[in-house]
Amino acid sequence: MAPLARRVLAAARALTTPLLPEDFVSVWRPLRSKRAPGARVVDVRHETGDATTLLLRPGAPLPAHRPGQFVGLGVQVDGVWTWRSYSITSRPGDPLLAVTVTAVPGGLVSTRLAHGTRPGTLVRISEPAGDFTLPAATPEKLLFVTAGSGITPVMGMLRTLAATQPAVLEGAVHVHSDRTAADVVFGPELRAVAARTGLRLVERHTATAGRLDPDSLTDLVPDWAAREAWACGPTEMLDDLTDHWARAGDPAALHVERFRPPTWDDATGTGGRVTFAASGVSADAAEGQPLMAAGEAAGALLPAGCRMGICHTCVGPLRSGAVRDLITGDTHDTAGEAVRTCVSAPLGDVTIDL
Repeated sequence: MAPLARRVLAAARALTTPLLPEDFVSVWRPLRSKRAPGARVVDVRHETGDATTLLLRPGAPLPAHRPGQFVGLGVQVDGVWTWRSYSITSRPGDPLLAVTVTAVPGGLVSTRLAHGTRPGTLVRISEPAGDFTLPAATPEKLLFVTAGSGITPVMGMLRTLAATQPAVLEGAVHVHSDRTAADVVFGPELRAVAARTGLRLVERHTATAGRLDPDSLTDLVPDWAAREAWACGPTEMLDDLTDHWARAGDPAALHVERFRPPTWDDATGTGGRVTFAASGVSADAAEGQPLMAAGEAAGALLPAGCRMGICHTCVGPLRSGAVRDLITGDTHDTAGEAVRTCVSAPLGDVTIDL
């Protein structure tokens, strides 16, 4: 290849990161695809050292989201489309869709999106999903409990309430925990919303005050049991809050969003040969490896969304064989039964209509 051609190709690769120019045509078409639509990153906003907001313009209209929901984003890693789910932080009806990504140490996708994304980057995107949302009739006494990146789904709610129902926030309480004030994602905006609406914002900085637990929450919000609550954050915190509401409150009044689902202690799979009938791809799944992970590693383009077994966008009919649900521990072996590929591991050889 001539030196000039090499320079042009290198420049093109730089402009289309994380996609190569040879991928561009195949990616541009999915911008209009209903199965795997794409989106272009219009702007990038760095919230903290680890958190970045991506402002996206989908190539085809997505269904309207409800505050608190998430979308799946797909990027190519070593030639394989890899998906992760991120909360929508913009309001319904905003001209651009915002998602905020926090880089996880060693995270294959989050680090790439948070630190390596530039305006013009193309990604794939799934439809909004998730039921961590406010009801149609907003409760009068709201409580939000968040920690770290758990602020992201609640931020979409707060922005929407501040714009459409500011009076509701006047009686609401938001307790947020992070290491320091500088580490709080959306910190300046949260404080401005509180000052403008009367929202009671309580920041707990763990570097000096320690971890947020039910006892400290009770001290901070004595009337917590009289409020309807939405909580998102680390698993340990959510487990503690769930137990606390079960013992001393109304479990139905606590709504929890987990970025990682609890898993069944004895739920494993033996592994086996997985055949994706519609895709024409076969893959060897290791013991306990979900069908989706095995298929994507073999190059299959599979429907995907939350990757947690919640949104049901990855479901496909089982043609033969048996799988085990890694969350519930249940075995599924009925032909035609809908299987969630992101949380189902094979028990021997399996064929699925995807």
